[in-house]
Amino acid sequence: MHPHISTLISCINLEEKEQIKRYQLDEQHSLKSLKAEGLALHPITVTKKSFGYADYPEISFRLNFAVEHNQFKDGAAIECFITGEAPIKGVLINQDGKAGAFRLFAPDFPDWIEENGVGIKLAPDQRTTLLMKTAVQNLQHKKEMFSLFEKLHATEKKAQSKIEQDEIILSFKNKFLNESQQQAVKAIVQNTDIVIVHGPPGTGKTTTLIEAIIQLIKNDEKVLVAAPSNTAIDNIAKGLILRGVKVLRVGNMSKVDEQIFAHTPEGRMANSSEQKEIKVLKIRAEEFRKMALKYKRNFGKAEREQRNLLFSEVKNIRIEIKKLQQYNEEKLFAEADVILGTPIALCDAKIKNIGFQSLVIDEAGQCIEPLAWCIFPLADKIVLAGDHLQLPPTVLSNEAMQLGFNKSILEICIEKICNVFLLNTQYRMRAAIAGFSSNYFYEGLLQTATHLSNNGKHIYFIDTAGSGYNEERGKDGNSLQNEGELQVVLKLLETEKIDSSLSAFISPYAGQVSAAKELLPVNLRISTIDSFQGQEKEIIILSLVRSNDDGDIGFLKDYRRMNVAITRAKEKLFVIGDSATIAADKFYDAFLVYVEDHGLYKSVWDFEM
Repeated sequence: MHPHISTLISCINLEEKEQIKRYQLDEQHSLKSLKAEGLALHPITVTKKSFGYADYPEISFRLNFAVEHNQFKDGAAIECFITGEAPIKGVLINQDGKAGAFRLFAPDFPDWIEENGVGIKLAPDQRTTLLMKTAVQNLQHKKEMFSLFEKLHATEKKAQSKIEQDEIILSFKNKFLNESQQQAVKAIVQNTDIVIVHGPPGTGKTTTLIEAIIQLIKNDEKVLVAAPSNTAIDNIAKGLILRGVKVLRVGNMSKVDEQIFAHTPEGRMANSSEQKEIKVLKIRAEEFRKMALKYKRNFGKAEREQRNLLFSEVKNIRIEIKKLQQYNEEKLFAEADVILGTPIALCDAKIKNIGFQSLVIDEAGQCIEPLAWCIFPLADKIVLAGDHLQLPPTVLSNEAMQLGFNKSILEICIEKICNVFLLNTQYRMRAAIAGFSSNYFYEGLLQTATHLSNNGKHIYFIDTAGSGYNEERGKDGNSLQNEGELQVVLKLLETEKIDSSLSAFISPYAGQVSAAKELLPVNLRISTIDSFQGQEKEIIILSLVRSNDDGDIGFLKDYRRMNVAITRAKEKLFVIGDSATIAADKFYDAFLVYVEDHGLYKSVWDFEM
């Protein structure tokens, strides 16, 4: 076995082990601690019950409190629990603020689902683990895939120049593409193996990919589109739908808007004869369930056997519904020019026998390597798009991280693949805001569109050195917070007359985010940096939190997190921090020098606190 395949399998096992350890509810991991770490939502109030996909029970819920810094992502594996009962496995459909929904892998709703004290917690994602292990283990049996794998993990460096391409003339559907975007589209059209679109913040990566996909379709290609997040998938899907492309969006269908729903298997099948047949089967399943529910928790052997038989019938009907849905989905797959979904959704869609010419993976900088190998074999050619200089994939196991498991497929490929095309013009922020990132991360190559030239001061640093505004542990005892910096934010909102509705407060620390929600205006968007990746606001206030005598800056050391943080603002960026703590680090020292040269450097003493 190739040594790196062994390493990947070890990392997958380590990550699964860490998930089991972190998510379990026992004497070492109390419900209080799971909630504090954003791993449990409790208590929930059930607002709606229904039978959804394949007749599985689905539950909508609300919370008495808004949750921002939790680990719950759409499609995450969960368990629904209540004290004294066995938990039931399921999947999170969506969760946003105070509301959410999940699906249970059970024949019916548990008797206790509407009682007080019900909650959901994250569970080990064994489905994804199995898919990744299988994909990695099978690599050596797939000649072309293994050849690519060996190329990516060879010891020699990549060639110094791009592969020569013929100059082609394209009739662009989007007439407003800049030169670097046009070159990226041409490279994708001429791709014979693998090509990378490097898209720094605000450079129109999604716009470029939409144009490229349209050009591929014009060449009679069938295209597969993947991304780790549903949001990224939906953004591309909407752009293609607006341009009249025949798309099919697979996967998590319970949180899509009306525009996209019409292009999902469920939406396409609505009012069809097949859907009517499925409806009849669901009614039969409901009748069997009602009969089974006549037997409550305490009953004898005969009643238990009868109940099991009835639930067995429900299970058989589910299998029949799945077969019907799969049969109809196969027809829809054949008709679509583009099929879109997360990597796991595409694996579940049973599309491996369809001939896709191109696979486009957006947000590839957030995709761990084994997840990519799950879908690489589905197409002849690969396009990776993203920015490896922003946040890497989330990995829980420190041991797996030490082995490089949080190195994205984009970061791996960019070290070995020659065909890398940089989108070099950003359209989000004023030049002064973009300038530091351009210089530090993008070798000065990132330009700013002319209409975003500076027209005043756009970047500020407010120095709390010597103020006594020190960091401290938050209420959960884990994450850090800095109350003094929050007082500076309040004063800043007042003196600069900042419109909270057009602004966002972000911080690397969940403890600071929690504290900010109790103190700052309710219409101010408040988020961790990690949760805010991909978003933007007119004004961003960034609280660095770290202030101590040791110069310890913790995970501020991951400069990619700062790259995300300082590229979210369109008009003004305010950074609050302690120069005495952070300036010993070369990166932050360079940032402070940049602000002095291109913005406004102020002391906290300039404010009347």
